[in-house]
Amino acid sequence: MGGQGSLVQIQSPRPTDSNLLKMLRIVLLLIFACIVSVALYHIWKYWTLIIGAGYDPTPTRIIKKMLAMAETGEDDIVYDLGCGDGRIVLTSAREFGANAVGIEADPLRFLVAYIRAFFLGMGRVRVRFGNFMKFPIDEATCVMIFLFTKGNEMLIPKFEKELSPGTKVVSYIWRLKGWKPIKIDPVDEIYMYLVPEK
Repeated sequence: MGGQGSLVQIQSPRPTDSNLLKMLRIVLLLIFACIVSVALYHIWKYWTLIIGAGYDPTPTRIIKKMLAMAETGEDDIVYDLGCGDGRIVLTSAREFGANAVGIEADPLRFLVAYIRAFFLGMGRVRVRFGNFMKFPIDEATCVMIFLFTKGNEMLIPKFEKELSPGTKVVSYIWRLKGWKPIKIDPVDEIYMYLVPEK
């Protein structure tokens, strides 16, 4: 005794094999969840490629250039085929005074576009759910597209059958095979066409 205290060493418990296995399972589960999340995101973003329309939102600056190139105005009915979140149809109505119709096949993007149109569309915007190949577009005076080559090729017979001669079609990046553009923005790759005579 004699005033001498004994030192007590406190050791943290060593992880047991059972605890290590639990930690390893949690780590593997988190890695798996991340992989599945990334895969699901890409499936959601690109599943509409089946109909030629993946999801890559058109920048606002490009939208305004497309609508200006088409000389969009109050007398126009603008169709956006694969309208995503509705940015083109909303800009058509709010900044160019046109009536506009968006068609979107993805349920989540359709819902976003529909809600935005309801609150911001000034009564000039309609958003429809489904495959744009199955909707009549004959009332359009101007059609906006940002699709891949496959989507554009699928649409050409529909344009020629349903749209009136002289209807404006504006495509971002991808050209319409066999059609000659009447206006081109070579910097931003915007092409404007007129539906030919039948």
